[in-house]
Amino acid sequence: MPQDQPPLQVALLGCGTVGSAVARLITEHGDDLAARIGRRIELAGIAVRRPQRARSLPGVPAELITGDADELVRRPGIDLVIEVIGGIEPARGLILAAMANGASVVTANKVLLAEDAGSLFAAAEEYGVDLYFEAAVAGAIPIVRPLRESLVGDEISTVIGIVNGTTNYILDKMDTVGSGFAETLAEAQELGFAEADPTADVDGFDAAAKAAILSSLAFHSRVRSADVHREGIAEVTSADIASAREMGCVVKMLAICELTDEPEPRVSARVHPAMIPLSHPLASVGDAYNAVFVETRSAGRLMFYGQGAGGAPTASAVLGDVVTVARNRVRGALGPGESNYASRGIAAMGDVVTRYHIRLEVADTPGVLATIAQCFARHGVSLQTVRQQTLAETAGGEKQLAEAQLVLVTHQATDQALQATVDTLRGLSEVAEVSSVMRVEGN
Repeated sequence: MPQDQPPLQVALLGCGTVGSAVARLITEHGDDLAARIGRRIELAGIAVRRPQRARSLPGVPAELITGDADELVRRPGIDLVIEVIGGIEPARGLILAAMANGASVVTANKVLLAEDAGSLFAAAEEYGVDLYFEAAVAGAIPIVRPLRESLVGDEISTVIGIVNGTTNYILDKMDTVGSGFAETLAEAQELGFAEADPTADVDGFDAAAKAAILSSLAFHSRVRSADVHREGIAEVTSADIASAREMGCVVKMLAICELTDEPEPRVSARVHPAMIPLSHPLASVGDAYNAVFVETRSAGRLMFYGQGAGGAPTASAVLGDVVTVARNRVRGALGPGESNYASRGIAAMGDVVTRYHIRLEVADTPGVLATIAQCFARHGVSLQTVRQQTLAETAGGEKQLAEAQLVLVTHQATDQALQATVDTLRGLSEVAEVSSVMRVEGN
């Protein structure tokens, strides 16, 4: 390693759970990192919103703390900027300023990448710098680089992932312990798996941003969060979990990215709870773990599994990018830029084809099943299985109108046809309630 070369100067934006872990790793493992890069790296400054609080963090050099992020990224001699503050602004402005100053950027900002990756890549190309973002999707799991580099010579057809640890923890505990959604969410908050405001996780916003990034990489087309169909898990009930178990399935919150065939290849990106068979590789992913399942033409099926969040795991992904970008800097090279040559359109959710599980509360009278079946047939939706259970026949000692529960599983149908069927069912006098509609994926 050349001894006469000055250290590469690194600016760190943000010093929360991830940022403080990154700062400690850079300072504590300086010799190892230098040996891997071929040149030392040195923290030039750490920008935070509350400098006084950050100066008391263990392992974080207090003398490097500053409240002026804009000055830091524009400071002469900065080679690399690490952005872990999140959100759209001021992160976007700071990243663009850093690139204009000649610095390469490593970011974990999934929200910004899913919203405006195009302008970031354009700036990186204009100023001849790198943009790396492994930590933006699935924490420590290496999935961005395989899609961006390792599989770039292959044709990817599908990327399906469990990319949010909070929702996976909740659904896993509802399945294994039998508790309800609200109870399990409260437990997840107590254990630190869920935020005090869990909206981004349980309503699918976090997973949708990651699905947009995965789709963009896999299918060489720009996909934004707004292009991703999103449904949360708040409506998943214990009855849904039990029905899945009876079918030999488990309920998971999935990010599904795939190409549709008709009338031309389009990108379909969606995030929602779904039943998947126990034989599927993602079915056994429990607790707060993440996993991404990729199908390609040549390499076949690949599975990436590990910790998808947390300070140390995410910092590991950040440091991996730092080493790569620093090596490029030493060699005068650049990594890959944006690959959006395909420019595929976004498929409408109504055109997505899958199977469905529907649970109905109906009057237990002659002809009801035939009426229900005709409703499905009218919309071109074929039924695979039908199961009926009588719920109640008497109340207060007097004969009442019997109610029954129908559990139906369809063959593959478009989302548009299924939604039209459900709308019609809700208008039938024989149907007291459409209790649940859930997709069945994976076979």
